[in-house]
Amino acid sequence: MRTRALNEAGALYRGFLDRLRAFRVLDPACGSGNFLYLALLALKDIEHRVAIEAESLGLPREFPRIGPEGVKGIEINPYAAELARVTVWIGEIQWMRRNGFDVGRNPILKPLDTIECRDAILNEDGSEADWPRADVVIGNPPFLGAHSLIGTLGESPTAVLRDLFSGRLTGNCDFVVYWFEKATELLAAEKILRFGLVATQSIRRPANREPLQRRWNGIQLFEAWSDIPWTADGADVRVSIICARRILRSQDLQLDGRIVPRINIDLTSDTISLVDAKRLTENNGVAFEGTKKYGDFDIDGGSARKLLSEPVNPNGRPNADVVKPWLNGEAVVSRNPDKWIIDFGCVMSEREAALYQEPFAYAERAVKPYRMTVRRDRTRRLWWRHEECRPGLRRAIAGLIRFIVSPRVAKHRIFAWAESSVLPDTRLAVIARDDDTMFGILHSRFHEAWSLRKGGMHGVGNDPQYTPSTGFETFPFPEGLTPNLPAEEYADDTRAVAIAAAARRLDELRQAWLNPADLVERVPEVVAGFPDRIVPVSEKAAAILKKRTLTNLYNERPAWLDNIHRALDAAVAAAYGWPADIGESEALGRLLDLNRERAAAGR
Repeated sequence: MRTRALNEAGALYRGFLDRLRAFRVLDPACGSGNFLYLALLALKDIEHRVAIEAESLGLPREFPRIGPEGVKGIEINPYAAELARVTVWIGEIQWMRRNGFDVGRNPILKPLDTIECRDAILNEDGSEADWPRADVVIGNPPFLGAHSLIGTLGESPTAVLRDLFSGRLTGNCDFVVYWFEKATELLAAEKILRFGLVATQSIRRPANREPLQRRWNGIQLFEAWSDIPWTADGADVRVSIICARRILRSQDLQLDGRIVPRINIDLTSDTISLVDAKRLTENNGVAFEGTKKYGDFDIDGGSARKLLSEPVNPNGRPNADVVKPWLNGEAVVSRNPDKWIIDFGCVMSEREAALYQEPFAYAERAVKPYRMTVRRDRTRRLWWRHEECRPGLRRAIAGLIRFIVSPRVAKHRIFAWAESSVLPDTRLAVIARDDDTMFGILHSRFHEAWSLRKGGMHGVGNDPQYTPSTGFETFPFPEGLTPNLPAEEYADDTRAVAIAAAARRLDELRQAWLNPADLVERVPEVVAGFPDRIVPVSEKAAAILKKRTLTNLYNERPAWLDNIHRALDAAVAAAYGWPADIGESEALGRLLDLNRERAAAGR
């Protein structure tokens, strides 16, 4: 009986060892081999532990046979690829000596063909590169944003790459997503068992989630870290780590080190997932990004006022046509730094722009030399215009007295008013509405919670990012108060009136705190039509005002601010027909239901 049991145990033991020794780990962006080094040590540790435990049961102990051939890599840099081979061999030698085994010495380091020096995504002929057979894929693919591809890879390779994957990935996905696409494809086809990849936390954004989202029904994230610090090439960044498998189980799921019942594709664990929320037609044409200048068009207040004071130009027009107050995200949440910008609009020709003599001369000195160095032909050819002048935005805010702005990246989700004469920067989300009701809905906790879930995290402070396409265009506004309706249509709606009153009160109180009447004076600009300057009445007042920013206000969140926000939230909840104390999860669930209903109805 004992002999039979030992034979059966021996067969299981040898079978396990055979599978373990045939197990292969692939890192298709292996760099100098750190991940492969750790993978090899882990495989050897498992083999060694099994051998020791088998010996304690009376089975023969075997000499360790797992070696560097158990790990595979792809690395495009020849020096790094050779370093990876050396790293893996050093790991093998260190492990053997540390555990009391001898190593070969003739030669000490042997060739290691399992680490290939080539591109992991594209072959030289422009076709898609295959990856060698493996059981699992691990790695830390390049951190390169979509907008940096051309500048780093070059125009032609980027065009080939995007064209090859055009049916599977959008052109605005980050470089790391191509590794996720290939790994996910292998997992869906059951050619690998699992993968674990590091990406910047932007992997949670819609454009970067495509590989996982397309095959979501057959793939499960079993372990993930949504947001952790990481050092890459000497720079501190925030990353996400995603581990996926095909076998679907409800146990053993971990997110950020915690056991959770599920891991959503956006690396949350709530039962309410907003991943599938659709853009709503009724929200179109209202939310925009500000203009992207791409050059030193901005000037200080003194220079701007000098230009504004010049006589009219040869075309009979004042410089006020093209010299405008400028607002960026930092100016909204901090004190306005009195920045202005030269803006020749979206259609003005170079000859027409030159008629604004001094502003054009400034742009010719400060902008043109830089623009001549960039790759994009249109950027060089139209050097006097902003890179992205946003004609849709300009049309949408034309005729408005004011519009709503919010920093695209900020610690707190804050909305504020900007006067129509101000030009918003690309780091601002712009809502082309001038009614208090819309302002109030946007500043409610319901829209904040929705936008936080639909946006990512960004920047040095790892702050929430507001994205017009996902944060605004997917949000279901209260019935009858939607962005496609002119404010006049709901001006007498009691719900709208209540929201507007609370929103106005919020803005009045904030402005009174930011710029107390006893600390500032308002000075008209040198030409009419621009916002008054807010000037401290004394040095002491200036020192106090320096600390009066919206960021500091919301960091402190005094009782009066909290009270007015509660009143605003209650008014917005009533507009939906909800109780004022509705919980966030329930509110998000109801909003998601509204989104689905309206999307299905084509609204």
